[in-house]
Amino acid sequence: MESGSSNLKIFVVEDDEWYQKLLVHTLSLNPDHEVIAFDNAKDCLDKLHQKPDLVTIDYRLPDMNGEELLESILRVSPETAVIAVSEQENVDTAVSMLKKGAYDYLTKTKDIRDRLLHLIANFSKNADLRSTISNLQKEVEQKYDFQNSMIGQSNRIKEVFKLMQKATSTNITVMVNGETGTGKEVVAKSIHYNSIVKEGPFVAVNMSAIPKELAESELFGHEKGSFTGAGQRHKGKFEQAKGGTLFLDEIGEMDINLQAKLLRALQEREITRVGGSETIKTDCRIIAATHRNLLDEMKKGNFREDLYYRLFGLPINLPALRDRDKDVILLAKNFVKSFCEDNGMTVKTLDNAALQKLMAYSFPGNIRELKSIMELAVVMSDNDSIGPDDITFAQTDTVTDIYSENMTMRDYELKIVQVYLKKFDNDIKAVAKKLDIGQSTIYRMLKEVK
Repeated sequence: MESGSSNLKIFVVEDDEWYQKLLVHTLSLNPDHEVIAFDNAKDCLDKLHQKPDLVTIDYRLPDMNGEELLESILRVSPETAVIAVSEQENVDTAVSMLKKGAYDYLTKTKDIRDRLLHLIANFSKNADLRSTISNLQKEVEQKYDFQNSMIGQSNRIKEVFKLMQKATSTNITVMVNGETGTGKEVVAKSIHYNSIVKEGPFVAVNMSAIPKELAESELFGHEKGSFTGAGQRHKGKFEQAKGGTLFLDEIGEMDINLQAKLLRALQEREITRVGGSETIKTDCRIIAATHRNLLDEMKKGNFREDLYYRLFGLPINLPALRDRDKDVILLAKNFVKSFCEDNGMTVKTLDNAALQKLMAYSFPGNIRELKSIMELAVVMSDNDSIGPDDITFAQTDTVTDIYSENMTMRDYELKIVQVYLKKFDNDIKAVAKKLDIGQSTIYRMLKEVK
């Protein structure tokens, strides 16, 4: 059945000729109903490939009883609803049919027509809702398909795709690490909507945005009157995420005391609301994210070692945009296209000079910054092409600035090395590998400065 429509394909299985005509006539009063009648179970089962929305079945048929036919229908077409119709009002039979998956149970009384029409009306309304929800779910899944949600062809992002794929096949805890603006929440949503818990909710909580004194209540909930302002019981994020995924963003910002309570919740798979005594079982997948180096935070005493290893699970390290080669161009063009389409504008192109300017910039704000820059560029452009003058960077970039200075080649080389040393936290080995020069060369250049 199509979303937003009351069109229904209905099978009527009834061997009593008079009653069959009654049911068919009643159901055909609605012109949107396609009604097909059968006088035995076999003929109905042979036509199940037509995928009826609903089947009414007589409990007593010449070749099969109602319970057997119900089980056969649901085995072949589990999405089909089945209404059992019986001559006698037997509570045990009704309960048995409902337990085995019947949508409802009707008895052949004088008011069956009204009850059947009312039942079909409710089913049609619910079916429309289910269809809408299903379509929305498909849209969400398509939106968060890896290739749709994270545009890129660089080797670094392809490695991320591989790890994300591995994360979808199990409920292993995932730790996403990356600079601000690299798309950590997009990764978390993509994993969720492609995983075995995709039918459940995706609940996100940003630990850096919650006041310290409210963080425990936000995660675990609270009972009425547990503190000033707690006017009613509140379910925390763990309860809200039941059957789905709980995304703990910026986990590195969590207070050290709350970390102990989070560790217990993860180990015991249960929580207790603030001010309460009831133990509540949790059932959600955990994905955590941070822009911090948690190993360094552990050494500083800011992050618990036992919690770190509990959360570590499958690590996914998101590369900074400056390390994704020509993904910058792909993303820029996509942001321009999306912004133009959303605002009813002709899609603008980027000229070569604009592309070169983008490639020379290091994007400290990563993808989030690029999106803002491109949307502004669309607005600033006076024609169908975006040029370098339309692109404005929010802050001065060290790498591009050095080209405007009057320096020797040796000065340029030293400046570049210093920029990368800052970028890689003075890791000389990493800088040497990135710039494809020897570590001794870097040591020598730095020694010359002193």
